[in-house]
Order: sequence, then structure tokens, then C-alpha cells
Amino acid sequence: MSSAAGPSRRSQVTPFAVMEVLAEVARLRAAGRDVISLCAGEPGGGAPAAVSEAAARVHAERLPLGYTPALGITELRTAIAEHYRDWYGLELAPERVAVTTGSSGAFVLSFLAAFDHGDRVALARPGYPAYRNILASLGCEVLDLDCGPAERYQPSVDQLAEAHARTPIDGLVLASPANPTGTMVTHSELTAIADWCRAEGVRLISDEIYHGVTYPQPGAADPRGVCAAAVDDTAVVVSSFSKYWGMTGWRLGWAVLPEDLVRPVDALAGNVALCPPAPAQLAALAAFSDAALQECEGGVAEFARTRDLVLAQAPRLGWGSAAPADGAFYYYAELGQDQLRRWGDAPSYAAALLDATGVALTPGDDFDARAGSRHVRLSFAAGHDAVAEALERIITWQADAS
Repeated sequence: MSSAAGPSRRSQVTPFAVMEVLAEVARLRAAGRDVISLCAGEPGGGAPAAVSEAAARVHAERLPLGYTPALGITELRTAIAEHYRDWYGLELAPERVAVTTGSSGAFVLSFLAAFDHGDRVALARPGYPAYRNILASLGCEVLDLDCGPAERYQPSVDQLAEAHARTPIDGLVLASPANPTGTMVTHSELTAIADWCRAEGVRLISDEIYHGVTYPQPGAADPRGVCAAAVDDTAVVVSSFSKYWGMTGWRLGWAVLPEDLVRPVDALAGNVALCPPAPAQLAALAAFSDAALQECEGGVAEFARTRDLVLAQAPRLGWGSAAPADGAFYYYAELGQDQLRRWGDAPSYAAALLDATGVALTPGDDFDARAGSRHVRLSFAAGHDAVAEALERIITWQADAS
């Protein structure tokens, strides 16, 4: 029973801790501190030049920026559908594309359309905390699937079947590459999971916002990642312009919807947000130009170079076991006994590190309520030089503190 004297129960979700770390970074920088932020999944290069130039033209030509259709302008929905043909060989009707206010908007709309209050939705742990918090605020029950090093941080059909046999599951949110670990599922693994979900009546939601930011082995069958829509047309695919294109603040994402969810998401979108940001939609048409894609590939090469640096310096860091980081731009690692013995847990370690060195990391609590307090996530999206300097600061500080 709600009370006018206080907030709703559904609003009592855990804050996204990385946002609190970012607020502290901003405070320290305002006070004149030299801070290197390795806590946010935000590419340092920003949007491709072609997109920024398109945005400038939108404003210079004083184009009318009124409401657009709830699921986005036809031109952008068509461009996204063509992107799926170019990247995945997938013929996709533009009507199945819903342009949203960031991938966050796609998750809210997809969850609202796919799940009812009380439905049980499975998530890998560690994983992106907003999945859990959005689902919880919508009244869904979240089932954590413990996915550690032995599982390569990804769920399996056996794990899902065992959980489903105990209490039926209504949905699964799968991320590949995943945040915070960067691990990916193979084509055969995703196909097996999708087949199981379809057979059991479980809705698959596939988070593919890091597609393209991948580090495949030579000859890999799916170098940018496996698209769930290519193996199951009942799955929901969520993606975004934020990561591969570096357009985090433009707040533009999308969902590829199965036929049965197009109309519900359209109705929900028109009520929840009216439409995605009009200027961002018009500018994003340039994101698929040859010049923009070439620039993005250069950014991925820089991420790869920075990832190689982090992996090369890992022995000097002296942390414990780490996820393999097949994609995205994160290094998720256990701190190891020396640091845990000295600082007690990851939040204390990260707070002391930021205070002493000006290097900001994200404690693992955000991603794993059970074991995350022993882990940290280092984002190497800030770029090679910034990460190189940050690593030297961390290594020197740890040595001096020992």
C-alpha cells in the first residue's frame, strides 16, 4: 500500500554506483585535482566527425525540430535495418526497428512490453546493474545466475534449464560483449540458448550495444559479435550509438523487435517519451557513412592497443584472476589477496586510490552483490596515454603502500 508521505516501494532501487564515482571525479576536478577517470564506459574520442558536422548543419539550417514518430524517423529506422544487412547479412524490415532515448529507453520499453508484474527474469552475475534495477522497479523478480571464471562469465543452457526446473523463468537478459567482463558468447552458444528459450517460452533480450568493439581471433566467424535476431526472430535486440560510435551524450539507441512487440512498444513509446531526440536522430544518419565507419574502426583499433597495454601490465598490477575481455573496453579483475588484506574490500581500495593518486576505478559491487566487493572494473575507453599514466600511478601507489 502506497503512502503520500513517502516515495513508492518500486523506486527503492540501488543507485548506480559508477554515477556516484563520476560525481566525485567532477568534484575533484572542479577543485583543481588532476584526475584520470577509468570508471565510465565512455569512449574518449566522442562522435565521428561526420555526425558532428551533420548536427551542425541541422542547427545551421534551422530545420524544424518538432516531435518525430514515437519509434523514430523512417530514414533512421531504414538506415539501422540496412546496417544489420551490412554487418550480419540479416534482412530486417525497418518497421521492426524502434529508435529510443539511449539503450536505456530500449530496455525500459522492451521490459514493459515483454514482461508482466511478477514475471521472473534471469540475469548473469556479474552484470550491468541497470537491468536488475529497471526490472525490479517494474515489479519483476530477478534471478541471478552465478557466472564466474568457470562459466566464462556467461550463462549456459544447462544452468538455465536447472533454474527453470526449480521455478519457471519468463525472460533472460543476455549481454555479449558483457559489462563489466567483456566476455562474449559464440554463435553456437547463442543459438543453443535461443533455441532453449524459444522451446521453453522464455523471452530472450539480447544486449548488443558493444558490438563492433571486439577483439576477435583471426578468421573468427562473427568478428563483431553474434546478433540474436539472426538466430531467433522472437528475441529482442538492444543496441546503441553510444559505444562503437562514441555518442554517449546524444542519448540515442534502438531495439530490434519481434513482430508481436512492435505495436505494444510503439504505444508505450508514445506515452513514455513521445519520441527520441529529434536532432540526434537527424545527425545519426551520418553515423552509417563510410567516413564515420572508418573513423569508428580507428577507434576500435585504439581500444585494442590500449587493451594490449592493460594485459601486458597486468602482472605488475598484481591483481587476481580477470575476465578475458573479448570485447567492450573493460578489465574486470579480482584485487588479489595483498590489496584485499590491506584495504578490506574494493570500495575502500578504490576510494583510497582516488584520494591518493587521482585515478578513478569502479568497485565491483555495482555488478555483483555477492562477490563484487573483491573486484574492480577498469575502463580503458579513456585512451592509451591516459590509461598508461593511470597504470603507472596505480602500480607506484600499491608499491609505496605495501
